[in-house]
Amino acid sequence: MLELKNIYKQYETTPILNHISICFPDTGMIGIQGKSGCGKSTLLRTIKPTICPNGKITGNVLYNGINIKDLKERQQAEKIGFVMQNPDNQIVTDKVWHELAFGLENIGLKSEEIRQKTAEIAEYFELTDLYYLKPDKLSGGQKQLLNLAAVMTMNPEILLLDEPTSQLDPIATEKFVSMLKKINEDLGVTIIMSEHRLSYVLDM
Repeated sequence: MLELKNIYKQYETTPILNHISICFPDTGMIGIQGKSGCGKSTLLRTIKPTICPNGKITGNVLYNGINIKDLKERQQAEKIGFVMQNPDNQIVTDKVWHELAFGLENIGLKSEEIRQKTAEIAEYFELTDLYYLKPDKLSGGQKQLLNLAAVMTMNPEILLLDEPTSQLDPIATEKFVSMLKKINEDLGVTIIMSEHRLSYVLDM
């Protein structure tokens, strides 16, 4: 489903990705490991052009054999989800339920469909009790689960996560990682994640 072919990326005169080629297994769970500044985040963002950093880039990212740049923004939004490192940087609305509905509203689903999907995803992610709260009332772990749930309302086939547990405590990290495993097993989503704390993810 997803293949990187000879990806080269540089900022100014500094190479960040030096001719990377990877074929990711469908429905797999893939970890990207490396020291800070080695290009993990850039690699993930290259897979989603709408958030790809500026700078020279060559090579191709193929999604089901199609150049990722040829996908419409709606297709990118639906098929490729992205969860950032800092939970606060991804939340854009004033209520938990509205955050879950935000992406669905943007792609033009009917109100009844939105209500049904947000209720289902809140139940799946155990967010029902938080449904009407403001996001700033949530813990860091709850915010990151909300970000993950909001992305999953779009039913992506590929989920990209950029060190999603780096700002979570051990208990929140364990819950978040368990949810990723559940998503992979239940829904067959391909998960590609950069992570420093390997002790939480190696068993997956």
